[in-house]
Amino acid sequence: MRIQLVLSPNIYPVPFSYLQDLRFALHSWLGPNDIHDDLSLYSIGWLKGGEKVGRNLNFPHGATWNLGFYDSDLGWQLAKGILKNKKLAYGMTVEKALEVPTPRFESSMRFAVDGAVLVRDKRADGSRECLLWNDIRADILLTNKLIQKMEKAELGTKHHNVKVRFDRSYTKAREKVMTAKRMAEGKDIKHKGSVCPVIVEGTPEAIEFAWFVGLGDLTGSGFGALI
Repeated sequence: MRIQLVLSPNIYPVPFSYLQDLRFALHSWLGPNDIHDDLSLYSIGWLKGGEKVGRNLNFPHGATWNLGFYDSDLGWQLAKGILKNKKLAYGMTVEKALEVPTPRFESSMRFAVDGAVLVRDKRADGSRECLLWNDIRADILLTNKLIQKMEKAELGTKHHNVKVRFDRSYTKAREKVMTAKRMAEGKDIKHKGSVCPVIVEGTPEAIEFAWFVGLGDLTGSGFGALI
C-alpha cells in the first residue's frame, strides 16, 4: 500500500535533519508497534515541495510525503492515527491522506529514488562502509537485502531471482549525506547515500514488493524509497 500525505505549509523553519522528525511522526500515528528494526518492510520518502532558505527549508505551499507499506493493514493503521492527531512537525499538519494506485509492473522496471539509497558493507573490523552508485559491489548488496526482506515477508522463493542495480547511465548521479538521528553535542548520526535511479528485474510481484518497501538500508528511516 502506498500513501501520499498532503501537508500544510510550515510555520517554523524545517532543518535539513528532518528525517528523524518524520520517523517520530510515523510511529506516533501507528501507535505501539514493533516494526522499527533493521529490516523494515516499509519505506518513507522525503518531503517534496520545499525551497532552501539559509540553513533551513521552507514549504510555503505545503509539502507531499510518500510512504509505502507491504502490509496494507499498517497503512490503514496510519490513517486512523492521523485522524486522531494531524500534527507532523514544524507547524505542519496533514490536510489529506491519499492512497496511491499501484502501477502495473513488468519484468524490468527503472525507478527514480525518493531520497537517497543507503548501501552499507561490513568491514573486517565490524565497522560499516557506505558504497555509492559507482561501486559495482553495491548492486550485490542491494539485491541481497531485497531478498532478505522477501524472505522475512515470506514471499515465495520463485520471486527470489530478482536483481537490482544502479542505473549508471544516469549522468546526474550524486552522493547525499543526511542526518538520520540528531544527537547531543553535535555528534549526529549521518549516512552517505546515492541519488541515482535503480533498475529492478524479476517477477512483477517482486518488483511491486520493492516499490513498497524500498531498497538498501534504513528504508524505514528515510532512505531508499522508490517512485
